[in-house]
Amino acid sequence: MITLITGGARSGKSTYAESIYKGKEDVVYIATSRVLDGEMEERVKLHQSSRPVVWRTYEGNYNLRESLGDEDNYLLDCITVLTSNIMFDITRDMDYIDYKIQEQIENKVVEELENLIIEIRERNHNLILVTNEVGYSIVPEHHVSRVFRDIQGRVNQRIAAMADKVYLVCCGIPVTIK
Repeated sequence: MITLITGGARSGKSTYAESIYKGKEDVVYIATSRVLDGEMEERVKLHQSSRPVVWRTYEGNYNLRESLGDEDNYLLDCITVLTSNIMFDITRDMDYIDYKIQEQIENKVVEELENLIIEIRERNHNLILVTNEVGYSIVPEHHVSRVFRDIQGRVNQRIAAMADKVYLVCCGIPVTIK
């Protein structure tokens, strides 16, 4: 079962995703964040404290299939950070990101996720993917921010099409949309 959970910042997406696996010990938490400063370190510690210590953690943005083990349940949090990291790796200090590079970024993110999804399905495991809905706000002023929003929106559409279930979380309340 592939489940996608989306929603705005601080909507309760991660809390809801973790609650689906409540009481399960055979869970792998696939963490996509990179600790680059004190604030991110604090956020990571907060996330770690919210989940059971028996859950195994896999940290990475590439070769996500390497996270797979004997466990039946996987939770990737989050696609938005994965996209941001891959986008940064490809573009670094670019001020302008043309459509060809945008397509390259989008396809790389989807490739990483699709490879994981395929392997999860082959092994008959469960995967929950968490992502941010980034299209509900104003159009960003800066080109790179607009590009990120557009790429993330398209990635979300493509992954939602692959998912068996999709939930939108708003104010901590999950709403089934697929």
